[in-house]
Amino acid sequence: MNAYALFAIATVTVATVAIGAWGIRLVRGTSDLLVASRMVSPTQNAAAIGGEYLSAASFLGVAGLILAYGAQMLWYPVGFAAGYLALLLFVAAPLRRSGAFTLPDFCEARLASPRLRRLATAFVLFIGWFYLLPQLQGAGLTFRIVTGAPSWVGVVLVGAVVTGNVAFGGMRSATYVQAFQYWLKLTAIAVPAFFLLARWNDDGRPAIPVDDAWLAPSGGMVATYSLILATFLGTMGLPHVLARFYTNPDGGSARRTTTIVLGLVGLFYLFPTVYGVLGRVYTPELATGRNDTVVLLLPAAALGPGLAADALGALVAAGAFAAFLSTSNGLLTSVAGVLANDVLGRGRLAVWGPLPLFRAAALFAGAVPMGLALAVHGLNVSQVVGLAFAVAASSFCPMLVLGIWWRGLTAAGAAAGILAGGGSAVVAVLWTIFLPPAPGLAADLLAQPAAWTVPLAFAVMVSVSLATRRRVPGAVGAMLLRLHAPETLHTPQTQRESETSRL
Repeated sequence: MNAYALFAIATVTVATVAIGAWGIRLVRGTSDLLVASRMVSPTQNAAAIGGEYLSAASFLGVAGLILAYGAQMLWYPVGFAAGYLALLLFVAAPLRRSGAFTLPDFCEARLASPRLRRLATAFVLFIGWFYLLPQLQGAGLTFRIVTGAPSWVGVVLVGAVVTGNVAFGGMRSATYVQAFQYWLKLTAIAVPAFFLLARWNDDGRPAIPVDDAWLAPSGGMVATYSLILATFLGTMGLPHVLARFYTNPDGGSARRTTTIVLGLVGLFYLFPTVYGVLGRVYTPELATGRNDTVVLLLPAAALGPGLAADALGALVAAGAFAAFLSTSNGLLTSVAGVLANDVLGRGRLAVWGPLPLFRAAALFAGAVPMGLALAVHGLNVSQVVGLAFAVAASSFCPMLVLGIWWRGLTAAGAAAGILAGGGSAVVAVLWTIFLPPAPGLAADLLAQPAAWTVPLAFAVMVSVSLATRRRVPGAVGAMLLRLHAPETLHTPQTQRESETSRL
């Protein structure tokens, strides 16, 4: 057991609770819980988005995939980062101008359909809880490696801390916690990387043991393109990422936030590759089994026993735990907001007593993934997160792009597309995790479904909307004007009506 690592994990946990408690003091009502009163600056929001977005899959999984499978896995960090470019171009500012509090809220505001709201709610819950599973299991894995304690202790610890922060502080508290944890994660992965590179240089720069399969893509073009689509477009459909853009003061701030996020996320993804490549030199045995642990075990393997290895191992463990805490915080805030606003509050959270209702929703939202994480074992962190991206890319991404940029979208078309594309992706996800691999090309199409589920969703949305064109909402012109016109053209009365209608 690394006593330094245990101390580092304890410090991160205490700091998270302390920052969250400080944020709780600022909570005044519904707007603070759901959108931090829409007063978060672009710089602070960008750091918070980086904090929640850089999950266990980013901190542990990407390096493990590169260690095991080679250059083809570089598409993961490229897609994860580049997804914010699409979000910047198509979604960020219009989504903020909509005045929505949640993604289902936007669906009903744009297409005037309570049924579509309920369908969107179901997909938000599935994506959120499914994404939470690898975070909690990764926390259990890290805790077991560092302390030797059972994995369930880490699951319960992270679940309890995050649930408490979300239940009492909501988005206001989450903003401060996630911004702090981005910088902690960047430090925790960057500083050891420089020491590892120095050790590799001192050792005479030993050759990286690779083969042709490690250097060249082996999964076929279908799997590669599917992975690119899932990571690039999936970011645009992740409910917990989109929820952060509701916290900006206006659409211009949302765009500036996205631009800064591109830089912050891109900077972070320079470092997992170092761990994956040097893992081939110092921990090659992990490539065939526990590749997700390479970031945690590489400092000790490369530097040998001693204070330096223990200190760097502790820093990496602190960063990994921060990844679980911050991403789980964002996911749970998004799920709790949807449960409170769109399920329990039926879109009128303020009418039903916001604080008790939100806190009850947060407790339930945290209990479900904790129970699943304790019951389900052996999930691959990066694979599960990649599949969550595929579901998001196949459901909410087409709905947002068409809903923001095409006046012809109807509620029937949006619902049909979400069910066809998102539903097919869900089936592929469940098949991949729980059933034996399919033969031949079908294996790639199920393991990486975005290549066919995303085009299916777009095609169904467009065709059904054209068939039901008479059901286009009557106020579509005014709604699209709200989404695309700068805030300076919105009247104060219109702004107030938009905010009030969401409450």
